[in-house]
Amino acid sequence: MTRSARILLVDDEVSIQRAVTPLLRSRGYEIEVAGTGTEALKMFEHRQPDLIVLDLGLPDMEGTEVCRWVRGQSAVPIIVLSARGAEAEKVAALELGADDYITKPFGPEELVARIRVALRRTAAEEAPASGKLKAGDLTIDYDRRRVMRGSEEIRLTPKEFELLSLLARNADRVLTHRAILKAIWGGNAVDQPEHLWVLIGQLRKKIEPDAGNPRYLVSEPWVGYRFATEHQD
Repeated sequence: MTRSARILLVDDEVSIQRAVTPLLRSRGYEIEVAGTGTEALKMFEHRQPDLIVLDLGLPDMEGTEVCRWVRGQSAVPIIVLSARGAEAEKVAALELGADDYITKPFGPEELVARIRVALRRTAAEEAPASGKLKAGDLTIDYDRRRVMRGSEEIRLTPKEFELLSLLARNADRVLTHRAILKAIWGGNAVDQPEHLWVLIGQLRKKIEPDAGNPRYLVSEPWVGYRFATEHQD
């Protein structure tokens, strides 16, 4: 982007506003703040943010309603920042179109990292597809259906490549278990997560430097998986 990315922070907690606003401004972002869902929707229409950081517990409406409305208008990245850590809350937000979910209390650097990768993914989606994705020492060649770690080719089964390709094409975005199961095995498999667990385990053994400490195929406990393009300490 030739200008600074514009971020809309939607949160009614003054303490969060006071913490997040200077943090993101110090990293070069332009910040708009909304304390209610109604205000957020008006600001979204008039200010056209490049990314939204959204709390779920707003005074006038649920943050999920804001997410639903925005997603009906735009593909702008939405990062949920909420004290609600229950699995059902995360799944609901992600299935409504949120790109990421961070639970309060949170680390400032984690938030900055998640924003950075979401904006980078958006820029990549707007650029012409090259047919390859590189992350660390891993290269995924979609056209040739080949995966390389450095100069070494990693042999994958068709199903393993299909799963890796799905996650990598949504790099740095959490995909729910149900979304992955439906995409890879079809709608009848959404209640059979053991298929996914086994395939993830097989894939990690092949592509991860340390399968016990995944670098690329990162779990979001009880929610889903993300393909990580960078480390997030």
